[in-house]
Formats: sequence, C-alpha cells, structure tokens
Amino acid sequence: MPGWKSALGKQIDETVEKVFPEVRKQVRWNTPFYGKEDGWFLAMYCYKNYVQITFLTGSSLDPVPPKASKDEGTRYLDIHEDEAFDARQLASWVRQALTLPGRNL
Repeated sequence: MPGWKSALGKQIDETVEKVFPEVRKQVRWNTPFYGKEDGWFLAMYCYKNYVQITFLTGSSLDPVPPKASKDEGTRYLDIHEDEAFDARQLASWVRQALTLPGRNL
C-alpha cells in the first residue's frame, strides 16, 4: 500500500487484531482478507484515491456501513486521504461481524 495508505492499512490491521487476536489472515487476488473458523468477514482494497474496507456481512451491522454493494449483504466503507479513520467504529463492526456467520469465497 503506497504512501498514506500504508499507515492506514496498518491501523486497520491493528484494530482488527486488537478486537480479535485469533484472526485468520490471507491475501487473495492481491487483497487482504480477515476471517474466523467459519469464513471471512472483512477485506481491504487499495484504490488510487482511497482505501475500501469490505464488510462481507455488512448489511447486518449496526450502523450499516455507508456504501452499498451489488453483492447482497456486503457493504463498504471508503476512506480517503483527508478523512479521519474511526478505529472505534471499525472495532464495533468487527465485534458484531464475529457474531455472524463468516463467508466462504
């Protein structure tokens, strides 16, 4: 992850690990995935102007992450360089996602 995205990626990774130290990690299709014993719950994509956090069961989270997906149940959070990263909200979403079934891809 180049430039400012690298520091943000580390913050996201650290937040997930703090909430769920037993997290399973895998890079597929050049994308980091985060999972638990029954499947994946989060992924992170790096685009030119923003980092996108993908919540694979995001429509079941409260509050629902802001960006819809064509894939039913999936929601996104886009973070641009000039936007603040809300680690507390991410931690809340991760805790909630851990109570839901994971997704197999």
